[in-house]
Parts: sequence; structure tokens; C-alpha cells
Amino acid sequence: MEAIEELVELADSMRQAASVLADEDVDEKSSSSSRRPSTFLNVVVLGNVGAGKSAALNSLIGHPVLPTGENGATRAPISIDLNRDSSLSSKSIVLQIDNKSQQVSASALRHSLQDRLSKGSSGRSRDEIYLKLRTSTAPPLKLIDLPGLDQRIVDDKMISEYVEHNDAILLVTIPAIQAPEISSSRALRIAKEYDPESTRTLGIISKIDQAASEQKALAAVQALLLNQGPPKTSDIPWVALIGQSVSIASASGSSGSENSLETAWQAESESLKSILTGAPQSKLGRVALVDALAGQIRNRMKLRLPNLLTGLQGKSQIVQDELVKLGGQMIESAEGSRALALELCREFEDKFLLHVTGGEGNGWKIVASFEGNFPNRIKQLPIDKHFDINNVKRVVLEADGYQPYLISPEKGLRSLIKGVLELAKEPSRLCVDEVHRVLVDIVSAAANGTPGLGRYPPFKREIVAIATAALDVFKVEAKKMVIALVDMERAFVPPQHFIRLVQRRMDRQRREEELKHRSSKKATEAEQSMLNRATSPQSGVQQTGGNLKSMKEKSGEKDGQEGSVLKTAGPGGEITAGFLLKKSAKTNGWSRRWFVLNEKSGKLGYTKKQEERHFRGVITLEECNIEEVSEEEETSSKKSKDKKANGPEKAPSLVFKLTSKVQYKTVLKAHSAVLLKAESMADKTEWLNKLTSVILAKGGQVKGEPGPPLRQSLSDGSLDTMARKPADPEEELRWMSQEVRGYVEAVLNSLAANVPKAVVLCQVEKAKEDMLNQLYSKISAQSSARIEELLQEDHNTKHKREKYQKQSAILSKLTKQLGIHDNRAAAASTWSNGGGAELG
Repeated sequence: MEAIEELVELADSMRQAASVLADEDVDEKSSSSSRRPSTFLNVVVLGNVGAGKSAALNSLIGHPVLPTGENGATRAPISIDLNRDSSLSSKSIVLQIDNKSQQVSASALRHSLQDRLSKGSSGRSRDEIYLKLRTSTAPPLKLIDLPGLDQRIVDDKMISEYVEHNDAILLVTIPAIQAPEISSSRALRIAKEYDPESTRTLGIISKIDQAASEQKALAAVQALLLNQGPPKTSDIPWVALIGQSVSIASASGSSGSENSLETAWQAESESLKSILTGAPQSKLGRVALVDALAGQIRNRMKLRLPNLLTGLQGKSQIVQDELVKLGGQMIESAEGSRALALELCREFEDKFLLHVTGGEGNGWKIVASFEGNFPNRIKQLPIDKHFDINNVKRVVLEADGYQPYLISPEKGLRSLIKGVLELAKEPSRLCVDEVHRVLVDIVSAAANGTPGLGRYPPFKREIVAIATAALDVFKVEAKKMVIALVDMERAFVPPQHFIRLVQRRMDRQRREEELKHRSSKKATEAEQSMLNRATSPQSGVQQTGGNLKSMKEKSGEKDGQEGSVLKTAGPGGEITAGFLLKKSAKTNGWSRRWFVLNEKSGKLGYTKKQEERHFRGVITLEECNIEEVSEEEETSSKKSKDKKANGPEKAPSLVFKLTSKVQYKTVLKAHSAVLLKAESMADKTEWLNKLTSVILAKGGQVKGEPGPPLRQSLSDGSLDTMARKPADPEEELRWMSQEVRGYVEAVLNSLAANVPKAVVLCQVEKAKEDMLNQLYSKISAQSSARIEELLQEDHNTKHKREKYQKQSAILSKLTKQLGIHDNRAAAASTWSNGGGAELG
């Protein structure tokens, strides 16, 4: 019996282990606290009517409490939960009902069961009868006595309800007289169906005394006991019993002796030896049955232990990880509370900086606001409306009164500049608000992502409130800063801009006059040359014809030289290629390069030689402005003045310049401007036309020739003539408004670059430094009572920590206990097979 008692402790530990793995609440002080019952100690008896099932269970109990009979006394499932109490006498039986105990006799209990079973005499009763008994003779098992398998109420559903539990022991009961036909037994077939490897099946051959004269039956019984029976039975341990051993013991124990049961069991064993002379003694009688049950239960536990231990180790790691996340309990002191509060602030700081500088969470939205939303809002400002000629005329008229634009309408244009730049304030404010919202979201995300703050909701709310209040102050400062940037540009417009307006107007008019004069002069010279050649004396008709032909060819060659030599390609002629001279920043000289323009993509690339396949550089025209440049502007000012004073009149300039729309950005590689020079005026004209159309289509600006063409001036190009013969005022005003627009767009591009810098300085950088410093200072300034109030742990967190701490203790205990049993399992099994444990 001690073997069973040891297995009871092991079964309870394994039950607790299974409950812990299923996340059920387990009380290590109470074996009945878990809702998960142990199935290792369940014994389900299977057999036909009259097989001796109830008699075998009575033998295990030690009292004839179950009704027996040949006609099927068991008509409903009877479940008996046995507890061993060594303080009771061998004849005592205590019935437990709802926490109440009542001592009963075996005969009274048996008669009560008979009455309850007789009420279901129709054969349709399926309700289980449950008893909980305490005795000094029974092993601590749960015995389930099923009706005979050949009764009508027994179906597959009832059988599976009790047999399908993985660890329940199946007690197959066969009468000795039926041993020769055991292969056809339904009980054996069911056991094999649910336990193919027979690791939880035990066979009982009952009523040996009734088959004592049947030699064939006895031979079959001895073969089964020696594991020499049919193949289906060879892997099942078998035990032989006499049917009414308990009744005999009851009758013989009327003298009151405490040793009557042990005497009866010994007598049963001796009787079986005399009948089964060749059978092993370890398989005869009730004592052998208890040992065989202990052996099967132990074998079943051995199969389960490794998986349970592995599961417990994994569960222990999970529990330890959860305890680390939840942290230890707060130190109950003012210093401990303050230290914990500052530690939580440091954790929040690390998480916040990771969001802002590391790109985790919403930190990328700050950059998206600078590079996407804010520049787009600047581009969408209604500049066209403000620079409409009618609006420009109205602003200038209102500003300059009765004498508008005598030389330059400076006051009106200044007013126009201020009005347009005022529009930049709203996008700047929106940029500040957007970054503020992102920072507030990052504060919340960092607080939620700090594990320690999750334990103390009041403290987390305090940290978020302090950080948000600091961010609100930074937002106000940032708005003041960006508005000051806009006002700075509005307040001061460089006077050089208006001086350049007059200079560019004069230069433009002079170039127009020069081009017009040069074109008419070349046309006259070409006409005179052809006339002279046509009228010159010839030596003959043939010579005359040859000279005329030669003249036409030369004339054609000359016309070809004056025309453009650029090449075009593509389905729509969108590819233009030709040679241009590119000025080198290193040598300050000109290099001849092959340039290719793709009007569709807006890209201008160049190679050193025409046959090269890979560009040495590519210019994105969408980001460029184009401007004509005189060759004089590329020399030093002193040199230029000398040439103007002493040198002859220069030919028209073939140079033009590409610059970035944004002052601080580069156009090609590290160069902010690219100077290009055509090989002829025709090439320059065609290049300018094509580049201008692409740049204007992409939103760029053409400097030097802005707006629609001006009316041809009758001036001879001198300053005095231009002063005496001004151009049409409205057309000049349109030209000047375009110049002012170029200045305004440059200022807006500058603001698009500088406003984000101000926002970073006033909001992002201050959030990384000043906000966190304020957090530490304000938390440190709190009183100890206030800090303890804020560090009130969340009830759910406290409950979870207690739960995991409890699980950790139980897991440690169970792992140790089960590990010991696992190591002893092999030795215990060998000891049990060698002779069994001493029975109580």
C-alpha cells in the first residue's frame, strides 16, 4: 500500500503541474484547490454482466459495499472516491457528503445502492452514482464500476466518457471459465481501441474457484498469467482473483479481530496457489492486484513526467520574464519612492529620445512635415493672383499716388512684396502646429512604451502632463520665431534689387537694339554679296553655269553655317543634342562638351565626347532658373571697365547660365551655377528656346527675358536716349512685376529652408533638452507624500505580480519534486517488479 501512497503524492504534484501549465490558480497548501482532477488514480472496470467486476472492486475497497450478482446488479455507473485513513479500524467506513462525515456499515451502504439501482430497473438509467468514502483498508484511488458491456444502457458515448481519459487505468475483467475465448471479449477489444500499447490496461481473471474443475479454463488462465496467451493479451499484466474473498473475510471477521482482512487475503492467495499450481505467486490475489495497479500507474506517470518537466521549465522562464517586466515591489520609504520616480523618468527619457532621434514610432513625421507638407504649402500660395497685372497696377497706384513709376515704382513694389510675404505666415504657423502634434504623440507613445510607467498610471499621467505643458510653451516660442523670420524679410528689401531693375531694363533694351541692328546689317551684306557675284563678267556659258552652281553651293553652305546645327531625335523630337562650351570652375576656361536635352524628363546631361554612352553629369531643369549672361560679366570689374572704355564693341554674348531656384542648393555636382556658351547665335537661340520652354513648364524662371516680349524700343542704346524715350509704362510695369516675383519666390524658398531650422531649434531640440530637464526638476520638487501618491501601483499589475510570484514558487517546488521522482522512476519500477511493496 505504501507504493500507492507514494504515487498519490506524485499524482498530486503532476496534477498541480498540469494546472500551472494551464494557467489555473493553484494553492500549494491544498490538494483539492485545482479544478483539474488527477486521472492517474482513476480505475475504470470493464466487463460483461456477471464477470465479477463489482466483486473485484469490493476486494480493492476491503468491504462488500457494491452489489454483486449474476443478473447484472450494476445498472448505472458507480463512482467511488476512496481516501485512506489509517486512524480508522479495519471495519469502519466513513461516508462523506457535502463536507459532512457519517460512519456507515458495508451492508447498509450496499442495500442503499441496491435501492437506488432498482429505481432504474427499466434499464434506461444513465445517471452516475457518486460516493466518497474513507477507510483504513482501501488504496487512495477513484474506482468507476460500469454496467455490463452487454447491457442496453451501455453505448459508445458512455464508454468513451470514462475510458477516453488518457491516464485512467482500464481494468479488463474476464471470468476464468471464459478465459479460452478471451480473444472475442468486448472488454478487451475496447481496451485495445483506447490503449493500443497497453500502457494503462490491467487484466483480472475472476472467479478462479468456480473454474477449479475446468482444466481447459485453468490452462488458459495460467497461459495468460505467464503472458503466453493470445497476441492481444501478451502485453497486458494479468492477476487472478477469487470472486467472493471479501464476503468470506466479512463473515470470518465477526469475532472482531482487526487482522481478519489480512488473514482472508492471505487465505485467498493460498487457495489460488493450490488451484493454479504453475502460476507466478506475484500475480495471485488482492495483494498482487494492488501491486499491479501501482506498477501500471507508475509506468503511465513515467511517460508523462518528461513532457511535464519540459513544460515546467518553459513556464518557469515565461514567469521569470513576466516578473522582470512587472518589476519588484516598491520600497516602502520616502527615499525609495523618490529614487523609483527618477528611475522611471530616465526610462521615459531613453524611450522618448529613441522615438525622436532613432526614427522609432512617429519620429519620421517631423521630417515629413519639413520636406513635404510645409514646402507644398509654400508652393500653393496664391502668388499668381497677387502678381496679376491689374492687382499690381492697383497696389502701385495706391502706394505712389498721382505720380506712379517715374523711374521705378519702388513704394508700390515694396508694398506688393510685403503683401505676398504676409501669406507665408500661415504655412509657418501650421508647420509649428504640426510638429507640436507629432511631439505630443511621441510623448504619449514613449510613456506607453515605458514598461515601468505601466505599473503606475497616476505617475504616467503626471509625466505626460509635465511634458505636454513644456511642449505648449515651446510651440508659442516657435511661432514667434517663424513669424519674426517672415517679418524680417518683409521689413527689409535690399535696395540693390531696385537698382538692378533699372540696370536690367537698360541692358535688355540695348541688347534688343544690337540684335536688331546686327540682323539687318547681315541681311544687307548677304544680299549685296549675291548681287556682286551674279553681275561679275564670265568667260563662257559653261563657266558661267559652273560659277552659278558654285555660288549656290557656297550660298547654301553659308546659310547652313548661320542656321542651327543641333540634332533632334525621339518620336516627337523631344531629344535635342549638340555641342556647348562649359566653363570649368577649376581652370576658369571653356571645355567643349556634348549636351543632350530630354524635354520629356526635363533632364540635361553631357558627355566629354559625342560617342560616350554614360553622362558625366545631369542637370534637373525642374530645379533651375535660366539667365542670359554677357561675357563681360564673367571677367573682373576692373577689366570690364577698361574694355568698355578702350576696346571696340564686342559681338553679342553667346553665354547663358543655369542656377538653382533655391539659393543654397547646387545645380550640378557641387556647383551652384553652370555657365554654358553656344558656338553660334543660332545654336544659342535654339538652346535657349528649348531650355526655357522646359524650365517654364516645370515651374522655373527665365531671368533677363521675363514675361511677354516688350515692345521694340526706338532707342539707340545709350542711357540718355533711353531716359528721353521710355517704354510703354504698363509693359514696363509688367516686366518689373516679374522681376519682383522672382525676388519673392527666392525669399519664399529661403523661408522654406529656414523655417524648419527655427522649428527644430525651438521645438525639437528644446524637447530633447529643456523638456526633459523640466521633467526631472518638477518631479524632484514634488513632496514625498505626493510622489507616494503618484506611485500607486495599478491593481491589475499588483495582482499579476502576486500571481506570477506564486506560480514561480510552485513551479520551483514541482520541478524539484518531479525531477526526484523522474530519477527514481527506473529504480522504483525495478523494485516493484522484483517483489512489490509491503502492503498496509
